[in-house]
Amino acid sequence: MSQTVYTKEAPDAIGPYSQAVKAGNLVFTSGQIAINPASGAVETQTIEEQTKQVCENLCAVLKAAGTSIDKAVKTVCFLKSMDDFAAFNAVYGEYFTTKPARSCVAVKQLPKDVLVEVEVIAEL
Repeated sequence: MSQTVYTKEAPDAIGPYSQAVKAGNLVFTSGQIAINPASGAVETQTIEEQTKQVCENLCAVLKAAGTSIDKAVKTVCFLKSMDDFAAFNAVYGEYFTTKPARSCVAVKQLPKDVLVEVEVIAEL
């Protein structure tokens, strides 16, 4: 049986989905983008700032689920441009110190025209 996860410390879903779902001993987050949960807006412009906001949002969702970013086992990362890969990777590495498995791809466009989106699978 699965259980939805919600926290006001991360942005509300902008569609018909949950911030995360717990199933068994895993939590699956939806992709997080650089929306500031306090304002509901994308307030950051650089890839570094957006990556930091994304990671902070993920930390909040994972905490609400009863786990942490340190228990991440897999991430899927979407970048608007692979030209941002090194800058993204530098900030990402500050948060994901346990080095989970990862996929990282460039996509044509992301919601709200952000530069980065990340989703996580973590152990509870």
